[in-house]
Amino acid sequence: MSPHRVQVLVRLRRNGETSHSDLRQALGIDGASVTRLVKEFEAEGFVRRRLDPTDNRYTLAALTPAGERVAADLERSHQAYQERLLAGATAQQQEIVLDVLRRVRANVTEQESR
Repeated sequence: MSPHRVQVLVRLRRNGETSHSDLRQALGIDGASVTRLVKEFEAEGFVRRRLDPTDNRYTLAALTPAGERVAADLERSHQAYQERLLAGATAQQQEIVLDVLRRVRANVTEQESR
């Protein structure tokens, strides 16, 4: 599964029903890509879409029960992978690694916005 597909499912699992616009901003991908991904998930039975009842210019996406199961499995798999990567490191060492990775991610984001 592509990183963007994983990100959409996990974002919907963590945040609940979300607009395509919010997904676009959170994931840093264009609106057409979000729409394509959400429609693919809808066809697969993992996501349902509806117009925002407060503003029908926006489309909302939410996980179906099947999508919830897939997203939960992805999160568990990712957590297990992270644990394997950090196996043998003390809690303090793990925190240092995570701090450095957060800093690298922030630096990459800053460079991309220039």
